[in-house]
Amino acid sequence: MKFSIFSVCDHYLDVPRSIGQLYSQILSEMELAEELGYWAYFIAEHHFHEYGAVPSPPTFLGAASQRTSRLGLGVAVSVLPFHNPLVLAEEYAVVDQLSQGRLRLGVGSGYLQHEFQAFGISPEERRQRFDEALAIMVRAWQGEPFSFEGTYYRVDNVRIAVTPYQKPHPPLWVAILHADRAYYVGRMGRNIMMVPYATCDTIDDLAEIIAAYRRGYAEAGGEGEPDIAVALHTYVSSSKEAAREEADAALWRYVVTRLYARRRSFDELDRGEVILFGDPELVAARLSKLADMGVTHVMALMNFGALEAERVRQSMITFAREVIPRVVATPSSL
Repeated sequence: MKFSIFSVCDHYLDVPRSIGQLYSQILSEMELAEELGYWAYFIAEHHFHEYGAVPSPPTFLGAASQRTSRLGLGVAVSVLPFHNPLVLAEEYAVVDQLSQGRLRLGVGSGYLQHEFQAFGISPEERRQRFDEALAIMVRAWQGEPFSFEGTYYRVDNVRIAVTPYQKPHPPLWVAILHADRAYYVGRMGRNIMMVPYATCDTIDDLAEIIAAYRRGYAEAGGEGEPDIAVALHTYVSSSKEAAREEADAALWRYVVTRLYARRRSFDELDRGEVILFGDPELVAARLSKLADMGVTHVMALMNFGALEAERVRQSMITFAREVIPRVVATPSSL
């Protein structure tokens, strides 16, 4: 199992922290994540709302590439229907070159209604736009002239001048929000990325979703072991009670400002095991359960709800030093 860090980069107008300060905090956490040995640090793309304050992940990761040297630089996710796929292919190729092959790219079709409305795109078009955009990006990264004729995009004998450092292209994950999309992503032969908090009532629902994904992946003739990544809100402290006392307010701030989603309390999220709040032993036990379900990659969402920077950093440290070794030492999770 791989372990990464993830942040939506949520920003709140009623919190005395500027966007610049948030950016500095995330970059500092990336440096710490590299020091602690995390595989990658993922950030989200969002527009027109404080829910996410990074509308251009390539710009942000370009800066991060110069502050780190080993850490994977991740996006969870790039919303393909909102972009010209040729420009996006170029921008992420630049990030991969600047970082010498450390780009980790999650892609998705989007789900926030206000973003589609602002861009003047019908949500009903998002899946076909996504499929066409991804096909164009993968072709463009080959560095050869190509043409493409789709419903929404057309390419006529174009070659991009900057291609990724990684060949044939950076690792890709396709994100899903609804469980019925898992089989489809498997049929694409792509890695998958999920947020159980948004997709599942309880963590036990995840097993069926993973089974559907693996069935599709096998039918597509997928080679090797796919990466099944899940992101969960995470906070590690001396006990579950301490974790709740120290981070519940931030979790609730995140929950109540998350757009178009059912609001669930700490108790409900904890009963469903879709958050990783507790002492190292409890968090490690939940991770081992995920490993037994077939999860291969956990993205610990630690910077959320304007949680104090020092608490985020301490949780990252405790997770790396006291949780991960417990999981690695569990035979069923190897």
